Amino acid sequence: MGTIRFGIVGLGRLGRIHAQNIAVNVPGSELVAACSVLPEELEYAKKEWGMIETYSSYEEMVASPNIDAVAIVSPSGFHLEHIQLALQAGLHVFCEKPIGLDVEKIRETIEVIQAHQKQVFFLGFMRRYDESYQYAKKVVESGEIGDLTVIRCYGIDPASGMEDFVRFAASSDSGGIFADMSIHDIDLVRWFTGSEVKKVWALGNNIAYPQLDAVGELETGVAMLELENKVIALLVAGRNAAHGYHVETELMGTKGTISLAHHPEKNLVTLFNQHGIVRPTSQNFPERFKQAFIDEMKEFVACIQEKRQPEVSANDGLASTIVANACALSWERGELIVLG
Repeated sequence: MGTIRFGIVGLGRLGRIHAQNIAVNVPGSELVAACSVLPEELEYAKKEWGMIETYSSYEEMVASPNIDAVAIVSPSGFHLEHIQLALQAGLHVFCEKPIGLDVEKIRETIEVIQAHQKQVFFLGFMRRYDESYQYAKKVVESGEIGDLTVIRCYGIDPASGMEDFVRFAASSDSGGIFADMSIHDIDLVRWFTGSEVKKVWALGNNIAYPQLDAVGELETGVAMLELENKVIALLVAGRNAAHGYHVETELMGTKGTISLAHHPEKNLVTLFNQHGIVRPTSQNFPERFKQAFIDEMKEFVACIQEKRQPEVSANDGLASTIVANACALSWERGELIVLG
C-alpha cells in the first residue's frame, strides 16, 4: 500500500497535533477527512490543512471510500465505539490512550479487533517511542543496572492549565486522574518490567483546587503498585506544576539506577541573571514529546504498509485500564486493592 489516507475524529489540542503530523510530518500519510461536533473545529481543519471532507457524524466519515485509516482523538468515553465502527468499516485504527474506561467493554472491543486481523490496530502510548525511554529500555534489557527493584514516575501538568481543567471537569468525563494521566506511567511500568500489577494502594487530594471534590476529580493522585515479580512502583500524577510540564522516571536496579528527565529541561540553555541560575523547562506535553508523537504515527503507517501489527497492543490498553481503575477504586475506598 502506498500513501495512507487518514480521517481524524477530535480536533482539540492533541487532535490538532496528530492532524498536523499526519498532514505534514509523517511521510506516506495524507489527511483527507476530519470529524468534530464543533463547527469551529471543522472550519479550522479546512483553513489549516485544506480538508476536502469534513463531517459532524463519525459514522459518515468512516463510511467514506476515500480513507484507509482513522486517528481517534475523541474523548475517552467514545474510544471503544469509535474503534469498533472503524474496524467494521474496513479501516486501520490509531487510537489515543486510554483504549477505554469500561473493562468489560474493552474486552468486547478486543474481540472485534481480533476478528479484523488484516487491519492494524495501534494504541497511542507515545512514551514507548520517545528516544530517551527507548534507550533506557535497552539498558534495562542489557542487565546493566541489574534486576529492577523500584520504579518512580512523576507526571504533572502545568499549573497554567488548571483553570481550564476545572471548567472541563465540571462538564466532561476525563476518566479520572489515574486513567487520564497515570496510565502512561502504568504502561511504562509494565513495559520496563514485563510483569503485571498485583496490588494497588492509592491516595489523592485537592488542596489548591478544592472545587474538584464536587465533581469527583483529583488535583493530585499518588499510587503505589506491587508487581508479580516483586518490583515496587510509585506513581505521582498531578495538574499543578508551577514550573511547567513535569515528567520524570527513575528506574532503580540491583546494580544501578537510570534517571530520565530528573529536571524537565527544555534545551541546553542556562540563564545567569539577577534571579540566579535558571534552566528553561518544557511547558506542556506537546513540546516535551513532540518527536515521540511523530515517531509513533510513522510506526503506525509503517505497520499498515508492511502488513504487520505493532508491539503495543489492545491487551496493553486493557491491562493499563484495569490498573488505573484499581487505583481509582483504592482512592475511593481508602483501602488496598488486590488484582486478579
